[in-house]
Amino acid sequence: MLYSIFGLIVDTVTGILGALFLVRFWMQAVRVRPPMAFAHFMFQATDWLVKPLRRLLPGVGGYDWASLIGAFLMIMVSVALDLLIAASVTPQALIVLSLLRLVQWMLYGLMGLLLIEVIFSWVNPHAPLAPLVRAMNEPMMRPLRRVIPLMGGIDLSPIVAFLLLRIGLSVSSALLLPLAF
Repeated sequence: MLYSIFGLIVDTVTGILGALFLVRFWMQAVRVRPPMAFAHFMFQATDWLVKPLRRLLPGVGGYDWASLIGAFLMIMVSVALDLLIAASVTPQALIVLSLLRLVQWMLYGLMGLLLIEVIFSWVNPHAPLAPLVRAMNEPMMRPLRRVIPLMGGIDLSPIVAFLLLRIGLSVSSALLLPLAF
């Protein structure tokens, strides 16, 4: 019971921090400026690790690699603690499971952004965060919208995007999980 409580706390804290690192990376990658209040929160929550990592890993190619590595380190902490408690720690398992969880977090994050955009389009397309979410989804949706025409004025590309992201989750699990053991 204590294991499950400890695991819940660790997964929650590392999940929130990892998500903030990934959002920070993605917003810079797609060149989106967040609302000031959210940006202030995100930078305060992640600067403690991003700033030291930037000394080692400066941004190359317009990407904030320190934020991506910060997310990976959060995942490694979570996986390492899970494996330590389960008493099955090998360096190979730690790295492979951390990579798998990073890919999963990224894909689930994109699915969440897509879901938020769909809800905004139904409920309030002019919400203050709607342009930010739309801009963060645009690199993923633009190629799909070129291929999938509107049907009766309804955009079906989010459904295809969800399907592709779910396939990505299945494929990543199938490819990486056997490597860990």
